[in-house]
Amino acid sequence: MTAPLEAAEPVAAQAAGSGGDGRPARGGTLRYAASKAGGALLSIAMVIVGTFFVFRLLPGDPVRNLAQGRRMTPEQLDLERHRLGLDKPTVDQFFDFAGQILRFDLGTSYEYKRPVLDLIGERFGATLLLTGTGLVIAVSLGIWQGARAGWRHGSRFDRVSTGVSLVLWSVPTFWLGLLLMMAFGVGIGPIPGILPFRGIESVDAPDGFGYVFDVASHMVLPCLTLVAVVYAQYLLVMRSSLLEEVGQDYVNVARAKGLRDDEVRRRHAVPNALLPTVTLVFMRVGFIVGGAVTVEYIYTWPGLGQLFYEAIKVPDFTLMQGTFLLITVSVIIMNTLADVVYHLLDPRVRSA
Repeated sequence: MTAPLEAAEPVAAQAAGSGGDGRPARGGTLRYAASKAGGALLSIAMVIVGTFFVFRLLPGDPVRNLAQGRRMTPEQLDLERHRLGLDKPTVDQFFDFAGQILRFDLGTSYEYKRPVLDLIGERFGATLLLTGTGLVIAVSLGIWQGARAGWRHGSRFDRVSTGVSLVLWSVPTFWLGLLLMMAFGVGIGPIPGILPFRGIESVDAPDGFGYVFDVASHMVLPCLTLVAVVYAQYLLVMRSSLLEEVGQDYVNVARAKGLRDDEVRRRHAVPNALLPTVTLVFMRVGFIVGGAVTVEYIYTWPGLGQLFYEAIKVPDFTLMQGTFLLITVSVIIMNTLADVVYHLLDPRVRSA
C-alpha cells in the first residue's frame, strides 16, 4: 500500500529534481541561471538606451523651467545649458550618460544640484517602509483569501471575496486615494477626519514610541490604498492555482488517508498552488524600489515615487533617468531571480 501513496505525491512536492539523490542537477541549474542572467544584462542595456532617449522627448526646457522667477538673459541661459551639458549633441550626451552608468554614477540633479544617488538614498527608506509593508499585507491577504476561495469554489465566501477584490482592482488608484482621504483624513461634513494624510510624520512628532506611532498613523491611508488595488492579483492567481490542484490524485489520496479537509488544503494543496505566485511576488518586490508614484503623490509621501514626480515637472533629466533606471533594473533582477527560483522549485520546468 505504500507505493501507490508515494506515487500519488504531487510533482511540485517532489521538487528534489533530476539528480539521483533527489537534488536538481547542478550543471543544468547553473546553465539556466547563466542564460537568464545574460538575458537580464541585455534587457538592462536596452533600458539604459531607452531611458535616455525617451525622456528627451518630453516637452519643456529644463533650463527655462529652473529659471522661473528669475530674470535671465539669453547669454545666461546658454551658460546654464553649457554647465548642465545640454548644449552638446544628443549622441555625445548619451555616451556621457552611459559612461556615468558604468562608473555607477547617476549624475547630478538639475533642480537639487546634488548627486542623484544621494537623493535616492534619502528617499529610499520611506518608500521601502510604505511599499514593503503594503506588499506583505497584500500578499498575505491575497493568498489567504485566494486559498479559501479556491478550496470552497462557488461558496458565498468565494463570490464575495472575489467580487470585492475585482471591484477594488478596477478602481483607479488616484480616485480611491482621494475617497479614503476625504472619508478618514479630511472628514465629511461635521465629522472630522481621524487619520493624518500628509507626509510621513507630524511637525510636532514626539520622540521614542510616540514617534513610531505617529509614523504608523501616517502610513494607514497610503498603505490601505496600495493594498486595496493590488491584493486582488494574488487572490486571483492563488484561487486559479488551487482550483487546478483540487482534483489532483494526491489530494484524493490525502483525503483517503483520513486527513481533515483543512489539513489537506494547508499541507498538500496550498504549497503546490503557491508556485505560480512566486513570479508575481518577485516582480512586486522589484517594484518596491520605485514605490507607487500615484499614492506617494496623493499623500505627499516623501519617497522615490514623489521624487520621480518632482523630476518630471522640471523636467530634470538626470533625476528622471536615475530613478527610472533604478526601478526598471530592480524589476528585471527580481524577475530573473523568480525564473531561477521557479526552476529550482518545480521539476516540470527543468524537464521542459
